[in-house]
Amino acid sequence: MRYAYSVTATLLAGGAALSLAGFPAGAQVAQNDDSQMARVVPRAGAPESFADLTEQLQPAVVNISTRQRIEVQTRNGNPFAGTPFEGLFNQRRGQDQEEAEPQFREGQSLGSGFLISADGYVVTNNHVVSPNGRGSVTEITVTLPDGTEYEAELVGTDPQSDLAVLKVDRREPFPFVRFGDSAQARVGDWVIAIGNPFGLGGTVTSGIVSSVLRNTGGGAYDRYLQTDASINRGNSGGPLFDMQGNVIGINNAIISPTGGSVGIGFAIPAETAEPIVDMLVRGVEIERGYLGIQIQPVTDDLASSLGLPRNRGEIVQMVQPGEAAARAGIEAGDIVLSVNGRDVTPDQTLSYLVANIAPGTTIPVVVLRDGERQRINVTVGKRPSEEELRQSQMFDPDAEPEEDMVPGDSEVIENNLGLQVMPLTATIARQLGADADTRGLVIASVDQNSDAARKGLQRGDIILTANYRPVTAIADLEQAVRGAQADDREAILLRVQRRGGSPQYIAVRLR
Repeated sequence: MRYAYSVTATLLAGGAALSLAGFPAGAQVAQNDDSQMARVVPRAGAPESFADLTEQLQPAVVNISTRQRIEVQTRNGNPFAGTPFEGLFNQRRGQDQEEAEPQFREGQSLGSGFLISADGYVVTNNHVVSPNGRGSVTEITVTLPDGTEYEAELVGTDPQSDLAVLKVDRREPFPFVRFGDSAQARVGDWVIAIGNPFGLGGTVTSGIVSSVLRNTGGGAYDRYLQTDASINRGNSGGPLFDMQGNVIGINNAIISPTGGSVGIGFAIPAETAEPIVDMLVRGVEIERGYLGIQIQPVTDDLASSLGLPRNRGEIVQMVQPGEAAARAGIEAGDIVLSVNGRDVTPDQTLSYLVANIAPGTTIPVVVLRDGERQRINVTVGKRPSEEELRQSQMFDPDAEPEEDMVPGDSEVIENNLGLQVMPLTATIARQLGADADTRGLVIASVDQNSDAARKGLQRGDIILTANYRPVTAIADLEQAVRGAQADDREAILLRVQRRGGSPQYIAVRLR
């Protein structure tokens, strides 16, 4: 499970309270006048203690527990499958083993959350209240710090952002906290986190913001506040507070080689969470922008192969027919530089920018094509559900070519990419399952010490283009390599068709 109970992902944010007297008194920074030096001093209001702030905030932070009915994954619903008792389990008169009823067990989860209104709306992570895969939640209990328990109603969930809203009721108003402005958070700001690690309840940790807009490669909502809090199982869904007592993040994940805290925690920023929570409370359908493309960041090798600046833009690997990008004329191989006037960078990804644009909006998209910038107006589509997206994935990196792919009398040429390639004949194309009109070079073998091998190129892959130029003959590839060397580029960009999948661009370093 990726979230609250895995080794590599789950939970929150914070750190350790330090005395400001421990800061080096001689820290200085140069001003415009090199002869003048200004002493760096801590910002006014840095706390000696978090006790007063904790006392105000803790009543609004809750523990969340769930009971789940989970389907047991056994052969034919039989927990004794593969044992001598297999034939005796769950058989009714005249019932074949294939018709055995599915079996279920009761599961539990623990997490954290916080009240955002006096009438009892509670925010938490989706993975705290929704089973990951099979089964359904049968009961959700919210426990306040004073020990009172309330049965909670699940108001709404949003798996893509990993957010959920619950509702609890009582006559008296509930204590609650408010969202703050996470866009104002700075690296080094003090924060505190309150949550439910290991089911202990009411645990407070403190620390600083370690990074803002941290991207860990997980999709449209992969933008986190990073903090050095001690975060553990059960902290997921709890609040990350600034020193004014505002929620600037919702604790969501950690990176850990052990499953315990190592001081690298992540929180969903309030600027991302607040509008989604508002829509869940109001029962409004959450619609996200969608272009219908597969993308890849511009890596150092890819930038080198095209002579581009690093950390700028993303390359279009594939364009889905009939979707927004295809209708607007965006093509595979385009480098998307900006969307609606905002640059595409590692901290501001294309997925994030597009997801936060309302479907039906027409926006300018700037791409780099054949070395020239082009401005394309795109009417943004509506993002499909996660299940629909999974079903649309066509690329199969594990498909293997036939062993007799390379006829013994074919010409095989080796180049300084660490590849042995040969012309793609009709016979080989049929063996690889490629369309009859596919043109290119087929890889016969890969030097395992080459960058091509490290990038995953393998026997049976078809090279369609090199630096955007078609390669229908071996001389075409050799010319592309010579051109890259003449331009002092360390890599070359190949468009590769893998068996059973769609083409993708791969930058391969020259040897």
